[in-house]
Amino acid sequence: MNEQIRLPDLSTDKDFDGESFAPIYTTTVAVSGGVASHGRASGRALSDDGLLDLNLRMPAELGGDGQGTNPEQLFAAGFAACFHGALSLVARQAALDPAAISVDATVAFGRDPEDGGYLLCVDLVVKWPGIDSEVASPLLKKADSLCPYARMAWQGTPTTITLAS
Repeated sequence: MNEQIRLPDLSTDKDFDGESFAPIYTTTVAVSGGVASHGRASGRALSDDGLLDLNLRMPAELGGDGQGTNPEQLFAAGFAACFHGALSLVARQAALDPAAISVDATVAFGRDPEDGGYLLCVDLVVKWPGIDSEVASPLLKKADSLCPYARMAWQGTPTTITLAS
């Protein structure tokens, strides 16, 4: 029996005029270090609701065994899913069927030539068979302005780091 999945009831208009950030959904994922005491190399990621529970491993390209999920894969999955959702919403508003849309997110982990630190680069490729680029282009632009992951990539994300007492 297939259950009907309810689509999100989110506005695509820039209609919020509050004075500060207004959370709609919050989640927490705890990462522990595992046998190597290193979250990337041997960690475990567990969400506060228990639905995400996986072992983290370094990819072989970074010296690991490549036998588990790594943070870049998780980020790519989140980015692709979020952008797909935003594009699906704007496609429906334009009376277009989003069923054929797929989004590939490639995340590259590397060195930043500006300061020698580490950096992520993201490449999104949208596959939408049968859609003309002139029709798709404004929808891609609108999805880019709506998707929180894309906004994070362009604008940065407010982050706090605190030590629990």
